[in-house]
Amino acid sequence: MLETISAFWGQYGSLLLAGTRDTMIMVIVSTVFAYVIGLPLGVLLNITQPHGIWPHKWLNRILGWIINIGRSLPFIILMIAIMDFTKLIVGTKIGVRGAIVPLVVSAAPFIARMVETSLAEVDAGVVEAAQSMGASRFQIVKKVFLPEALPSLILGASISIITILAYTAIAGAVGAGGLGDLAIRYGYQRRVPSMMWVTVVLIIVLVQVIQSLFSWLSTKMDKRLR
Repeated sequence: MLETISAFWGQYGSLLLAGTRDTMIMVIVSTVFAYVIGLPLGVLLNITQPHGIWPHKWLNRILGWIINIGRSLPFIILMIAIMDFTKLIVGTKIGVRGAIVPLVVSAAPFIARMVETSLAEVDAGVVEAAQSMGASRFQIVKKVFLPEALPSLILGASISIITILAYTAIAGAVGAGGLGDLAIRYGYQRRVPSMMWVTVVLIIVLVQVIQSLFSWLSTKMDKRLR
């Protein structure tokens, strides 16, 4: 058994390490850029609602439509559809760089909805108290909405990151690299089932680590549990 594991690792170990590295690069970079876009969109969605601190019917409706369209497109179709745009932005349609653009485009609307939902959980009384003290909209967002919703935002971030991780596996089908690419090329095309199962286990481990870490962070940040 040990000899078999040693032989497998000797043959595929470097590939698995490189695949894990590429997957983590795609997840981390895509998450950062997706939040740069999705977080402000989620805030705007919340504050422009009819009962929000900056009611704006048409802006809210337009943003909602854009986000719903973005969330409706299956990732692999979106990835193929915007290949020319991806090449324009990063200079290539494939590989790790080629996967980051569609990952951001696909994840940003999802994150926006997650942020909107988290902010909706903030106690309206706290917001009204801030308004009565003369706080501006920006101050309410910065000092009330975001701090009060932080535990929920952290849990939402774990869901978003895990979703992006799943998308990277799909991206492997069109040459994006990472663990998904290894599972398809070796596990399916070259008929190496052990490679398929090892990549599955590695992805499960990554998901468990991410979920556990962010659940712990959410608990630490929740003032109600102190």
